[in-house]
Amino acid sequence: MKKLLNSLESVLDEQLLGMGEAHPELRVHQEPRFVTRAEGPVPGKVALLSGGGSGHEPMHCGFVGEGMLDGACPGEIFTSPTPDQMYQCGQAIDGGAGVLLIIKNYTGDVMNFETATELLHDSGTLVATVLVDDDVAVKDSLFTAGRRGVANTVLMEKLLGAAAVKGGDLEALVALGHKVNNQGHSIGIALGACTVPAAGRPSFTLADNEMEFGVGIHGEPGIERRPFTTLNQAVDDMFHTLIEHGPYQRTIRVWDRKLAAWRDESQSKRALARGDRVIALVNNLGATPLSELYGVYHRLAERCAEAGIIIERNLVGSYCTSLDMQGVSITLLQVDDELLSLWDAPVKTPALRWNWEEA
Repeated sequence: MKKLLNSLESVLDEQLLGMGEAHPELRVHQEPRFVTRAEGPVPGKVALLSGGGSGHEPMHCGFVGEGMLDGACPGEIFTSPTPDQMYQCGQAIDGGAGVLLIIKNYTGDVMNFETATELLHDSGTLVATVLVDDDVAVKDSLFTAGRRGVANTVLMEKLLGAAAVKGGDLEALVALGHKVNNQGHSIGIALGACTVPAAGRPSFTLADNEMEFGVGIHGEPGIERRPFTTLNQAVDDMFHTLIEHGPYQRTIRVWDRKLAAWRDESQSKRALARGDRVIALVNNLGATPLSELYGVYHRLAERCAEAGIIIERNLVGSYCTSLDMQGVSITLLQVDDELLSLWDAPVKTPALRWNWEEA
């Protein structure tokens, strides 16, 4: 293994310190680790907090800033942050209107965020949660009960961040989060595995003519190992899976801040159809050149046009990665005028920014 690091023990601290030095608008906290906006809590605004294992940069710390997250908690590589990280981060960013925790559906994340939610509630903080489970590849995986939370998390953090700036309260943001989650679908493929520094070798091996179809962002297997032929065929397979997977039902645990307890809630997702308007995200899983991502977007745009699906906005680049995995994911989020207005609202973070000079 050849990596730009000094030691496994120091790698995360050094990377976080470097991020803080490169972006003075952020504040990097140690013991426990979390990242917040340097100017502190915004009075009267619901604070957004997310997090997860490191190795997915720029998600989540790269999305801390105006119009997006107020704080993020990085765990060790591919490992959930701890409840005390989330609890202290939540207290640090609370401006009096409460804290919303955005949780990707992985067993460790869900368990630790649940504990942090209860700690924040017990301390007197208004708190609520939203779960992201947009990966249509598999119903259950090595890391989850139910579908995985992947790149739609980035779109949710942007949209909820804009809604919070506009003055939305916790209840309204939770409802919006459920809407974004239900209308967003993702699928990923890998042509080559990532190398976790602690393991020192690729997490799986593919032949030159193979791809992992439906891969997870930790290198988990997806639907199946398939032959790789051309870009067009790979994108076509991904597009068909996104369109044809159909609605599915799932039960999630929701923190009811009025009852101060967890309750089960059944929800469903709707398949995309002709006439739908979408935000399209073509996301680098780590080691795919930008030129290849544009090739993917070109084919995706062709298939959407053929299906009568209108791409209103797009993102092409590295947003939810998996270390150095050679692969790509596609996310299609069904939108309306409300969501497009929130998408176009100013944002200023290390990894995502537009229109902020005019704000």
